[in-house]
Formats: sequence, C-alpha cells, structure tokens
Amino acid sequence: MRVIPVIDLMRGQVVRGVGGRREEYRPIRSVLAADARPASVARAFAAAGFRETYVADLDAIGGAPPAWSIYRELIRSGLELWVDAGVATGEAARELAAFECDGRPLAIVAGLETLDGPGELAALGALCGWQRLIFSLDLKQGAPLFTSTAWRGLDARQIATVALRAGVRRMIVLDLARVGMGTGAGTEPLCRDLRALSDELEIIGGGGVRSRADLSALAAAGCDGALVASALHDGRIEATERL
Repeated sequence: MRVIPVIDLMRGQVVRGVGGRREEYRPIRSVLAADARPASVARAFAAAGFRETYVADLDAIGGAPPAWSIYRELIRSGLELWVDAGVATGEAARELAAFECDGRPLAIVAGLETLDGPGELAALGALCGWQRLIFSLDLKQGAPLFTSTAWRGLDARQIATVALRAGVRRMIVLDLARVGMGTGAGTEPLCRDLRALSDELEIIGGGGVRSRADLSALAAAGCDGALVASALHDGRIEATERL
C-alpha cells in the first residue's frame, strides 16, 4: 500500500476539498507547506519522499483550459503527475496526451464524472496507452457520479466491469461526498468486489482517509494505494508513513 498525495487546484491555489461541494473549497493550511501555492505544496511532497501526486484541476473539470504552467511547476518539483482535467472525449485528451515537461509526460485521469461514455474510454486507452490512463470510478454517497446518459442504468460494479473489458488496468475508486470529511473512504466493499474481478487491476482508494487505520482497511480490501489530502496537511497521517 502506498500513499498518493492529492493536489486540488482551484484559481491557481491548492484548496481543501469539502464533500465535493466545490463552492466551499478554500486554500489549504498545511503543516507541510508554508502557503497554498502549488509549487510550495509539491516541493513539500517531494521533500517528504513522494514521487507522484494526483492533481484534480477543478477549474478544468468545470470547463476552463488546463493549468499548463502549473503542471510544469509541479513536474519540475520532481513529481510524476496524475492529472484529472475533466476529460470528456478522446479528442479533448489530445493536448494532455501530447503535453510534457523536461521530457516527462502526464498520467491522464479519466473521471466518470465527465467522461462521455464507454466508447470514449476505449478511445482514450488507444490514444494514451492503458498504463498511462487511469480511470476514476467517481461516486457520490456510494452512487456512480456521471453526466453522460451513456452510463445510465449501470451501478458502480457494472461500470467497473465495462471499464475492465475496455482495457482499463488502473482504477481510482473515489467517493466525492467523503472528500475532506474525515469519515473514512467507505468504498472498501466495492474495492473487494473489484479485486475479485481482477488480480492485475491496480486499485487506488480515496475520499475521507483520516488515519493509518483507514489505510489498513483499504489495503485489506485489496487496494494498492490510497489518495490522501487533508490528513497529510493536518498531520493526522505522517508524510513518511507507509504500510
């Protein structure tokens, strides 16, 4: 089990998630970094020994252009970036797929929340390569979170099965209603189901992770890693802590 720190970007700053209610997000206060500038937070993560970070570009998810200059800053801090910039189609992902800084490309997160449908997921895999693409099974209070009617009528396990059949090899399981709430991930039963579907799938849990006990629960459910934000910034999980 490894910890993947999270950077939620909004209006050029790192913000703290609050149950997916983005209008309530405010700049983080952190025991790790002196301010909420993305470069400051990224340098703190790199200094703590992290080599990758999940970046939720919330402005891009809302329809704005991706934060290219910030991506460059983060890469130059020494981190590999997993970027969710609100990709809906394969065509929309072309710029992300082509982007690199100092010869280092992005890992692209395709979130259920914005993705147009299974066909677009397959197109993304063909464009980026399945090892570079990470499918995010976005939930809200346990239910799949999507805007495209192409996913309608499918529960979370069925969507995961469709994604696996398309070629997905890396999957985030994230309940946005739990982000920043300190209530635990709550997705352990689903993660167990996904592990039963595939021994080879890389599963990353997240949302509400608050302690080492939560990391242990996700590991026991078959997760390979966990997304963590608030608990790192508050010091409830030490930056050097691993299972």
